[in-house]
Amino acid sequence: MKQLTLAVALGLVAASGVAQARDSIEIVGSSTVFPFSTAVAEQFAKKSGGAAPKVESTGTGGGMKLFCAGAGIETPDITNASRRMKKGEMETCIKNGVTDVTEIKIGYDGLAIAQSKTGDPINLTARELYLAVAKEIPMPDGTFVPNTYQTWKDVNPDLPAHEIEVIGPPPTSGTRDSFVELGVEKGCLKFQGIPELKKKDKKMFKEKCHTLREDGKFVEAGENDNLIVQKLQANPKAVGVFGYSFLEQNADSLKAVSINGIVPTPETVMSGKYPMARSMFIYAKNSHAGQVAGLKEFLTEFTSDAAMGADGYLADKGLIPLPAGELKASQDAAANMTPVSVNSLK
Repeated sequence: MKQLTLAVALGLVAASGVAQARDSIEIVGSSTVFPFSTAVAEQFAKKSGGAAPKVESTGTGGGMKLFCAGAGIETPDITNASRRMKKGEMETCIKNGVTDVTEIKIGYDGLAIAQSKTGDPINLTARELYLAVAKEIPMPDGTFVPNTYQTWKDVNPDLPAHEIEVIGPPPTSGTRDSFVELGVEKGCLKFQGIPELKKKDKKMFKEKCHTLREDGKFVEAGENDNLIVQKLQANPKAVGVFGYSFLEQNADSLKAVSINGIVPTPETVMSGKYPMARSMFIYAKNSHAGQVAGLKEFLTEFTSDAAMGADGYLADKGLIPLPAGELKASQDAAANMTPVSVNSLK
């Protein structure tokens, strides 16, 4: 009888172990969303008294790969994203057994082009940005030639004669995706024949309008946005690409470069007037809700008015809050862990 009782007890312990296979939440993904998730992790640990979630900055694309690698407890529970999940990424998730994923929009961010406060002011159009960083540029006859512009003055005689140096994130970064789609592509579309090319041959359009220079004029600085900030502080003639929140955090040493005459501010980003405004997301693995201690509670904290509201602590970190209706939708998605539909993704 004692042996039977012990066996039952061990069975209950084992069952309990399966129910909560891990006692701390694991988060990967966007370097831009990283400080927001870290702030929520600190508040969550303080309020719950439990283990603080582990947050790792891997870039949006890198986070999606880790998140979608499988449904096992050894894979991350949440991935941060500075763009929406792609349809192909969700299809990879499903293929690997991650069938139910909750999508939560957390707020807005402007993709900032910034420079040192000590540098000569440089203000750009999307067209000039494209001409500075594109690998190839279009000619009037419809052909493309290698980009040989060396200085900003080559791009536009009214700009400084400084060597072009644009410091930005690598291809695994959602910020890189946003820079190409919201900045470089818009500049490419200003040229004659390019809007028609986009309709006629999307593959060639993407190749010509999304491919960046590899000759040292566009410099990849890794996933650490603070490294870009340091490089700008060291070189007043360079410009850098990162989220508006990092510009705000370093406002004592950096200033915004205007795009089409508009600088990123909470007002211009939320209204959409700033041409490089974007949405921030987190994605949670629904199957981990019953296996990882505090996962649902963490999502509740993240989407709370205290965190994501207009006067929340994430706004103090530089996140531009959602309007009331969108905030309610995010809170409902977190509470219900509503799976995102693959058909709603692009």
